[in-house]
Amino acid sequence: MSRTVYAGLGFSLILSVLAGAVAAADQPGMVRAEFIYETASFPSCHASTIAEGQRGLVAAWFGGTREGNPDVGIWVSRHRDGRWSAPVEVADGVQADGTRHPCWNPVLFQPRDSSLMLFYKVGPSPRAWWGMVRTSDDGGQTWSDARRLADGILGPVKNKPVQLADGAILAASSTEHDGWRVHFERSSDGGRTWQHIGPVNDGQQFSAIQPSILFLGGTRLMAMGRTRQGKVFQIASEDLGRTWGAMTASPLPNPNSGTDATTLADGRHLIVYNHTPKGLSPLNVAVSQDAQRWQAALVLESEPGEYSYPAVIQTADGLVHITYTWKRQRVKHVVVDPNKLVLSDLP
Repeated sequence: MSRTVYAGLGFSLILSVLAGAVAAADQPGMVRAEFIYETASFPSCHASTIAEGQRGLVAAWFGGTREGNPDVGIWVSRHRDGRWSAPVEVADGVQADGTRHPCWNPVLFQPRDSSLMLFYKVGPSPRAWWGMVRTSDDGGQTWSDARRLADGILGPVKNKPVQLADGAILAASSTEHDGWRVHFERSSDGGRTWQHIGPVNDGQQFSAIQPSILFLGGTRLMAMGRTRQGKVFQIASEDLGRTWGAMTASPLPNPNSGTDATTLADGRHLIVYNHTPKGLSPLNVAVSQDAQRWQAALVLESEPGEYSYPAVIQTADGLVHITYTWKRQRVKHVVVDPNKLVLSDLP
């Protein structure tokens, strides 16, 4: 490769870093924007997830030739000393007979006082995949052998579970083989066994998948997520997820793309989503006091391209961490101070 090409690559990298710095400076509450990696052995990536493990941040995503290709595996990076480690493949879809299926939609989750969990799916397609899980006792550096979940249990399909006050883990999941239908899975023994709840919609009025769970106070929960109806769905529970009410449309648009949401320590709710009825740009952050009336907070991306499938958590220091797909080429990580956000009415 010529020195001219190297110089061009270096200049492009500088522009990329500067663009992230400008975006962070332009919007109140934006602390940092960075790519988790610049180069990797796989050309395509998607469906990132992030967790605060007992030794710091851990991120994962699926990567390979392209989504659905048999070479797609689950890759992990750990954040240490202010930097992300080089991606390492920690799971693939190789079967006992030597056949290989693609991996899909990893979900990291750190329960209280327990091992870091990595859920993911393996199978030829979302209509025929099954749930898998691995655990780590050293913050994502090494992982247990993979364990297949019980028949009918997929694990969290895209977004993180929540842990209830009594220690039970509630995972939001969905299926695509009989219409797009949302269900929930609950474990009272640290993820060893699961109870299936639902589905909670018929797949007709709302074709809905990939929920996130919010805490509304007391025993009230709300789930929100992706639909084919042009709006983010919402559905509420009054009994910590054992039963659910009617699914309705939220005021937020949805171009049939994944979202993620979390309840902040101060009781507000934060969602990351594409504020558009069509396309995968822009990628936005909105905040609500009651998970009903939302206000615009940030625009993470606004240029043409695909910016999609966000994951969001709040860490113990109060900062919010968001990861998302950047043009199917890289995973972007954004750090937000929720106390410095300047809110405005949604367009």
